[in-house]
Amino acid sequence: MSNEIRLKVQNKERITPGDALWLWKNAGDDELRELAQIVRKRFHEPTACTYMLMRIINYTNVCVAQCDYCAFYTLPGEAGGYVLSEAQVFAKIDELLELGGDLVGFNGGFNPQLPLEYYCEMFAAVRARYGDRMEFYALTIAEFMYLADHAKLDYATTAQRFKDAGVRWITGGGSEILTEDFRRRHSKFKYTVAQYFEAQAAIVAAGLNSSATMVIGFDESIEERIEHLERTRHFQDEVGGLGSFLCWTFKPYFTPLGSQLGGIEISTAEYLRHLALSRIYLDNIPRIRTSVLTQNERALEGLLYGADDFDLPIEDEVTQKAGATINLQFDKILAFARSLGYTPAYRSVARERSSLIPTY
Repeated sequence: MSNEIRLKVQNKERITPGDALWLWKNAGDDELRELAQIVRKRFHEPTACTYMLMRIINYTNVCVAQCDYCAFYTLPGEAGGYVLSEAQVFAKIDELLELGGDLVGFNGGFNPQLPLEYYCEMFAAVRARYGDRMEFYALTIAEFMYLADHAKLDYATTAQRFKDAGVRWITGGGSEILTEDFRRRHSKFKYTVAQYFEAQAAIVAAGLNSSATMVIGFDESIEERIEHLERTRHFQDEVGGLGSFLCWTFKPYFTPLGSQLGGIEISTAEYLRHLALSRIYLDNIPRIRTSVLTQNERALEGLLYGADDFDLPIEDEVTQKAGATINLQFDKILAFARSLGYTPAYRSVARERSSLIPTY
């Protein structure tokens, strides 16, 4: 069967969920790398890779979702809850620009005290102050869905409200593992998989950019991981609009789920194999991104497994609260990419915004 799958990949034929399962259980690392590189070369030069310098601004830590894999949130009324002021948001953006970065992400939670107008006013103020000097993604799809529900608006209307406020991009965050069983086990107050894709379709239909994301290393099975990839590939076939796929690993520290699992984090070797499988499977998404935030310097080995792009983050409180560490020695990280045979080039999302093919 290995030769059959190899021929499929070489001939640009699509692998099936059964093929993916066979590869995961039977293929060695060398074989996965080889197949992933075949698909990578359809989109990118063999030694090319890109990176972004960015910051995630966690505008509030108040959330009612109560996901058991989160160490970040506080419930309404609990001590330690916060909402950033406009001035605090601007200060964080200014610091990033001074460091040479130009991408900001906004990520907080399901805060029932913040109306939709808070977000629209904040994003409009960011766009008015910075124009095209930087780009930002406004929220995750999960937050977008909560805000639409909280405001009693449909997804199409909510997407248009954000677009009118200067938003150009709503990331695919909040997906974790896109199976209904996983969501029932760990995030029962979040939305269903069907609702997630309904919201993402409305975002794309409104003319906004989006992306695909995935988090591995909980208690999910390989079958659940493959189901996530299959659903993502199908969405791209049917709707489009996904310029990239980013996978990162669950940081189990200081989280309820992590305690249940014994605080064990999956290995980098397993993460790299999954990156390769994702590159092979997602034959209709041009960019596969590896996670420096959760894998640090070793994330760059993902370039050997089919990835072509990565972030250099300076802040993400959500992931840091769960045990992620941020390395600001960017020259060292880029040097490691070069030692692997790649030539990293800075990718400015702000300059890419007018591309006919979304590359976020």
